[in-house]
Amino acid sequence: MVQMTPDIMEAFRSCKIFPLATASRDGEPNVAPMGAVFPRDPATIWIGNQFMKTTIRNIMENPRACLYVWGPGIKGCYKIKGDVMIKTAGDEYETMRREVAKAKPGLVCRSLLVMRITEIYECMPGEHAGDRLV
Repeated sequence: MVQMTPDIMEAFRSCKIFPLATASRDGEPNVAPMGAVFPRDPATIWIGNQFMKTTIRNIMENPRACLYVWGPGIKGCYKIKGDVMIKTAGDEYETMRREVAKAKPGLVCRSLLVMRITEIYECMPGEHAGDRLV
C-alpha cells in the first residue's frame, strides 16, 4: 500500500488550491481547481464535490486521477496518483458534508471523492523531478 510521508501530509495543511487532473474514457483530459481536499490517512485523500461536472463524468468513465500539491511556503512539490470512488451516501459522505458546511456555511457537498493513493512523484524542478517517491 502506498502511503504519504509526514512531510507530504504536512504540505496539505499549507496548500489552499489543489489542481485535480482526470481523463475521460477516450483520454480527453480535464484539470480543475479543488479547495475541499483533506488527507484522511496516509493512504487516502478525500475531495469534496461542490461544483464538479466534467471531473465527475470523467471519474465515472475512468476512475483514475492525479492531484498536484504545491504552493507558496510548501516544502516540496508532489504529484499524487490514485484510484477514485464517488460516494453520495454513508458515514464518510456525511462526515465530508458536515465538514464542508462548517467551513463554508451555505455550500453543499454533492458527493465525496475518495482517492486511494497508488503512486507519489517528486515534481520540484531539478535533478529528481519526476522521480517516484513512493
